[in-house]
Amino acid sequence: MELWPGVWMLLLFLLLLFLLPTLWFCSPSAKYFFKMAFYNGWILFLAVLAIPVCAVRGRNVENMKILRLMLLHIKYLYGIRVEVRGAHHFPPSQPYVVVSNHQSSLDLLGMMEVLPGRCVPIAKRELLWAGSAGLACWLAGVIFIDRKRTGDAISVMSEVAQTLLTQDVRVWVFPEGTRNHNGSMLPFKRGAFHLAVQAQVPIVPIVMSSYQDFYCKKERRFTSGRCQVRVLPPVPTEGLTPDDVPALADRVRHSMLTVFREISTDGRGGGDYLKKPGGG
Repeated sequence: MELWPGVWMLLLFLLLLFLLPTLWFCSPSAKYFFKMAFYNGWILFLAVLAIPVCAVRGRNVENMKILRLMLLHIKYLYGIRVEVRGAHHFPPSQPYVVVSNHQSSLDLLGMMEVLPGRCVPIAKRELLWAGSAGLACWLAGVIFIDRKRTGDAISVMSEVAQTLLTQDVRVWVFPEGTRNHNGSMLPFKRGAFHLAVQAQVPIVPIVMSSYQDFYCKKERRFTSGRCQVRVLPPVPTEGLTPDDVPALADRVRHSMLTVFREISTDGRGGGDYLKKPGGG
């Protein structure tokens, strides 16, 4: 007997209705993929809602407040508690460069929790083409850099240095340059430090504890948990020159790595993971 197309669609719907809850409760890997798919899809959907609101101002760093407001609730959807300490270390009324460790796309949760006013991230240019999220980021003043073209990146950084001083803007940089899942920190690229020295503005290090308590890409695990975000005292750059940048970058990385190990082994996640070889 030949079934009508509508019947086939109904049967497929009923099959999915049965399979999805089964996979959710029986397969941690399936739960991981479902959660990540929803995470990315929800952000794209929120960006669609944010675009017309942000478009009223045009491209403006003040639009970052709108994105932050729309993204703050995501941690509740995933049962992630974000604890912020040291927020009083942010300089109250001057430009500065924020540097932070980079573990995964979930860094967005910690960033939105502590993001200071008139602060925008420096992101890879590929994000600009990420559909509604790319357009929303552009409207919020996010600074895009083509890391494959060194000359362009240097030129953009020079413009950013002027923007910091003339428009009272702060920038957020991930100096590792890419996501790092190994429970430590990659060597820092020096662009953020050259930027701070060129503009003679402080560097504010921010450390997010290991996500290993609730998230591991390698193990396909994504549960609820806690993350601590620690804002460290600002590091001055007045009087420093480009020759001082390597030592400055190493000093900041060392202080951040020390704090990362401390807050990732104090019962807030990642302790056993950081004891493995290669914890750096």
